[in-house]
Amino acid sequence: MFDITDASKSTEEIAQQLLGHLLVKETDSGVMSGWIVETEAYLGYEDAAAHSYLGKRTPRLHSMYQKAGTVYIYQMHTHKMLNIVTQPEGVAHAVLIRAVEPNEGEKLMQLNRKKNGIDLTNGPGKLTKALNISMEDNGLSIFEKPLYLDLSKKLEPIHIEASPRIGIPNKGEWTEANLRYTVSGNPYLSKKRGKVSMDNGWKTMLE
Repeated sequence: MFDITDASKSTEEIAQQLLGHLLVKETDSGVMSGWIVETEAYLGYEDAAAHSYLGKRTPRLHSMYQKAGTVYIYQMHTHKMLNIVTQPEGVAHAVLIRAVEPNEGEKLMQLNRKKNGIDLTNGPGKLTKALNISMEDNGLSIFEKPLYLDLSKKLEPIHIEASPRIGIPNKGEWTEANLRYTVSGNPYLSKKRGKVSMDNGWKTMLE
């Protein structure tokens, strides 16, 4: 079974392995979930695009320096961005969850977003609003309710594509680094290339 706390796994590997896993948020209104279809890896000290570049530490970054599986949420403009810490405590690597394909509670997501269809969760700020993910989830464990990964089931991507991360200008080699991972052919990607697959890019459901 996938183990995000496995210190032998690189953040790049974890970012790819997260694709097809189920992200769940439980609220008083009901349960919402979505299959992860797009991630970005951020590689800490050496990564000029990471918040923890060159060991930067601020109160906002506290969660990023915690153990693997810690939820790190930051706000960009009016949007909340969901990240999962991927390395042992003190090694500030994380994976940004950029998009999900809705699974359970889609009507609740529509009420939260005032949107429907592909625009519901095809971006990092969109999915957090749809699933009612807030700054209150910052610092929690991704293995415990109310915001968690359901590792009991998984969709298997047919093909994973690697490409440069989105919105990373003027960072030299890190602007072009292929650290964004997507389920090829899925309609919920924040920036799609090519045609949408009839099967949304999934191979099989694994128990």
